[in-house]
Amino acid sequence: MTNKIKSDIEIAQAAALQSISVVAGKLNLIANDLIPYGHHIAKLSPSCIHNLHDNTDGKLILVTAISPSPAGEGKTTTTIGLADALNQVLANSEKKAVVCIREPSMGPVFGLKGGATGGGHSQVVPMEDINLHFTGDFHAISSANNLLAALIDNHIYQGNALNIDPASVTWRRCMDMNDRALRRITLNNVTDSKAIERHTGFDITVASEVMATFCLAASLEDLKIRLGNIQIGVTTSQQPVLATDLQAEGAMTALLKNAFQPNLVQTLEHTPAIVHGGPFANIAHGCNSVIATKTALKLADYVVTEAGFGADLGAEKFIDIKCRKTGLQPSAVVLVATVRALKYHGGVEVKALNSENLATLKLGMVNLQKHVQNLKQHFGLQIVVAVNHFLTDTDAEIALLQAEVAQMGVKALVCKHWAQGGAGAKDLALEVLNVLENTKELDVNSFKFLYPDEMPLLQKIEAIAQKIYGAFQVKLSASAQMTLRELEKNYNHYPVCIAKTQYSFSSDSSLRGAPTEHVLQVRELRLSRGAGFIVAICGDIMTMPGLPLHPASEHIDVNSAGQITGLN
Repeated sequence: MTNKIKSDIEIAQAAALQSISVVAGKLNLIANDLIPYGHHIAKLSPSCIHNLHDNTDGKLILVTAISPSPAGEGKTTTTIGLADALNQVLANSEKKAVVCIREPSMGPVFGLKGGATGGGHSQVVPMEDINLHFTGDFHAISSANNLLAALIDNHIYQGNALNIDPASVTWRRCMDMNDRALRRITLNNVTDSKAIERHTGFDITVASEVMATFCLAASLEDLKIRLGNIQIGVTTSQQPVLATDLQAEGAMTALLKNAFQPNLVQTLEHTPAIVHGGPFANIAHGCNSVIATKTALKLADYVVTEAGFGADLGAEKFIDIKCRKTGLQPSAVVLVATVRALKYHGGVEVKALNSENLATLKLGMVNLQKHVQNLKQHFGLQIVVAVNHFLTDTDAEIALLQAEVAQMGVKALVCKHWAQGGAGAKDLALEVLNVLENTKELDVNSFKFLYPDEMPLLQKIEAIAQKIYGAFQVKLSASAQMTLRELEKNYNHYPVCIAKTQYSFSSDSSLRGAPTEHVLQVRELRLSRGAGFIVAICGDIMTMPGLPLHPASEHIDVNSAGQITGLN
């Protein structure tokens, strides 16, 4: 009789967690550096962050991935497993590693994807708290966003002294839940003289401009300035209306003051983990907060962070938006691949991914090859491929994958951290350290952005589409063309954030592998003035996702002992 495989939540709930003060002590932090949220969660205090300014920065390791299959490929799990493995390898030295990732959104937790705290024996804990509410950061972001929305409508109702054109208001409400019924709504704002009707909608919180602004702000003061710079619409004479015109930024910052402090938790192996911010990579810029990353670099010798979904989305935005705006630079990149995702890109349907199929695996290698090429050629980065092992992978499939990767001039290490924790990713950790130690100054200076600041907006979109996605051309809808003409007047210097499907290099999720000669269809352009970038919404991607036929919430419950069950 075989032993039943434990679920992620069962593994997490069986773990013996260390006091958060003990975890903090590994980073040379003391009690006054922490704002405790119970025994196992804390925020880092403003004074703690301020006192770290003179510390030397550690090295930044970026974990990204090939284009995923709908089954998910374990990029966060690999990020956590690598950090644990690094600390095992470094156990006899004074050096240490920390993991630095995004907070989970409750949209996928209750929807299709599930939680975002890793899996198996490579998780951050307490898993249930992190996945559900955590320290309330996302609620604060939603509240700040919706305060601005309320102030806009109230200003119009109270006489509209700013002469805001109601039809021009672009600011949308948000909530951290998948709810397709809220994508499009009609508001009726009845004043003493007339009823003002306008069409708007909700975005999921992780796609909101407040989330992006929050995650790119370097300090609380910078956050306040950025919030004030948000453009919500124009006047009847076509002049921009900013949040600061409504005197909104002070109250918005007050709502975000505590949320802005990074959260400290731990992995199952007690590696310190900073979990903060959480924009999606398929509809936002996909990186944890700047303040969390910079704080982590002051606390540890090695910081393992991640960028959402495939490297065409998360890694491109990490480099062209986050690194461009902050001066951050990854010293190495770990590209996560799985046998089953490669078979998916070779043509296998999801239900058949667990069966050996060498022919389609070989066909699907073009997806991995394109990601490797992009990271090397267009960004000048050092790469290690992490093969996230699944129990259904066969020896023949692993051998074929490694042989194919070797021909690309990089190494592929099989990782079993899901089953074994950090011990299962030791080979990966050793190779990453080898790359970091043998990176010459010439290699470091090879890091580059995909496009210069001064390149026109349309050419930036074309550069991403043609160089990273392999597209033949970009086509803008009529409304996107009109918006582009307006944006070109003042915002040509902004980087571009592409919102598209995560399942393909293209804007069509059915095009697997590494398609060429496809057309990137840009449906809409949005100005994120507070965050400092332009969002290009492509294909049928939605900024408010919907729930699947059978959402994950159907399996989530609370037992008689008060324990949450079914959360994965």
